[in-house]
Amino acid sequence: MRRWIFLALLTLAIPALAQTPMLQPLAASDIPALLKPPAHGTRIIAIWALDCAYCEANMQTLAKVVEAQPDRYQLVTVATDRYALHAQITARLTTMHMNAYPARAYAEASPEHLNFLLNPQWGGETPRTELIRADGSRLGISGELTPAQMRRIR
Repeated sequence: MRRWIFLALLTLAIPALAQTPMLQPLAASDIPALLKPPAHGTRIIAIWALDCAYCEANMQTLAKVVEAQPDRYQLVTVATDRYALHAQITARLTTMHMNAYPARAYAEASPEHLNFLLNPQWGGETPRTELIRADGSRLGISGELTPAQMRRIR
């Protein structure tokens, strides 16, 4: 009987574990691979912070774009908060229903250095959206996404 209860609990736990975002640290050495143009389509990097008022809405808008055309877009979330806050970051990603996307968090003492490596013209404000297209072209958008900016993404 105990075995059946254990198997039933395990069966219920596996889908929940699959939906937990796997947060990875983001160091300076990881940024070239993140910024490398994808083989096809567009990589969208949604840069956010725990204390950002507009980040959740931006990420959910971007997720809808990706869900509508998963063959054309890839979404990666990057928290500018320290990786040491991984429990809070993971909990927030779960609350925002962003579990299906690769997630990174800053893992270095100097966030300004990572900001610069992601985009030298970026001042560190969030939300920030970086688009890297297969042809190597890039577009960076700071702030809450407007309908006009969304047309540039699509």
